[in-house]
Amino acid sequence: MAVRGQISLEYLIVVSFVMFAVIVLLGVSLFYASSVQDQIKVNQLSTFANKILNSAESVYYSGEPSKSTITAFLPEGVQDFEIVSNSLVFTFVTSSGTSIVAFESNVPLDEGFELSLNQGVKRLTITTDGDKIYVA
Repeated sequence: MAVRGQISLEYLIVVSFVMFAVIVLLGVSLFYASSVQDQIKVNQLSTFANKILNSAESVYYSGEPSKSTITAFLPEGVQDFEIVSNSLVFTFVTSSGTSIVAFESNVPLDEGFELSLNQGVKRLTITTDGDKIYVA
């Protein structure tokens, strides 16, 4: 009878050790998954802003009748967007809280640009009057 009790105890110890290892691995993977999701969001936002800025520079240096239409993906979690002294400033939510990121422009941008903050593909038209870049 003592042998059966010993085998049951050893079995419980092995099972509890395996369960502990699985729980630890699950916790670590969840931590890194949110970090990876945040990095993806930052990369998508960077791509969005760089498409706007690259097209704005191209249109500005080409002159007044030029116009460019771009499509870019805006990730979820963007709370605010504004143009401050020729910089695109985005406020967005990450797993660690609210973050602000700015992208500097080499050309003058019109500060009256309104952007729908819903996630998805945006179609933007970039034009110039010779002095400023307008994004609509």
